Amino acid sequence: MDLRKLKTLIDLVAESGISELEVTEGDGKVRIVKQPPQVIAAPMAMPQMQALPVMPAAAPAASAPAAAEAAAPQLPAGHIVTSPMVGTFYRAPSPGAAPFVNVGDAVKEGQTVCIIEAMKLLNEIECDKAGVIKEILVENGQAVEYGQPLFVIG
Repeated sequence: MDLRKLKTLIDLVAESGISELEVTEGDGKVRIVKQPPQVIAAPMAMPQMQALPVMPAAAPAASAPAAAEAAAPQLPAGHIVTSPMVGTFYRAPSPGAAPFVNVGDAVKEGQTVCIIEAMKLLNEIECDKAGVIKEILVENGQAVEYGQPLFVIG
């Protein structure tokens, strides 16, 4: 087979949608196979962390406390029971059971007020002060952070 004819067949396969061509001419036989493009996974570079510029404290000192108070949520007066860990807050010992405490319930120091699930462990959270539950600040099943207010005791 002529080299020009072979080149024409290769170009035909490359430009068309066919993936394989076999031509027999006399005693000669040519088979042209187009390989699908191979995807080579290039190593991904980790994004570079850039330090943010520090803003100079040019604002007047009197406006800083006012801004901090406006940004912080206002908690009711009373003793705040906070979460001692990160996890999921549950008001009851099991899904169908009554909650440990409700608003208006009197609690004693050391009484269990909720459960926080952390790493598949159920941790009973005890009240650290006697009083009456004034407000429950977290919804059942909600994720809580360390130090997040859970209850207000009056």
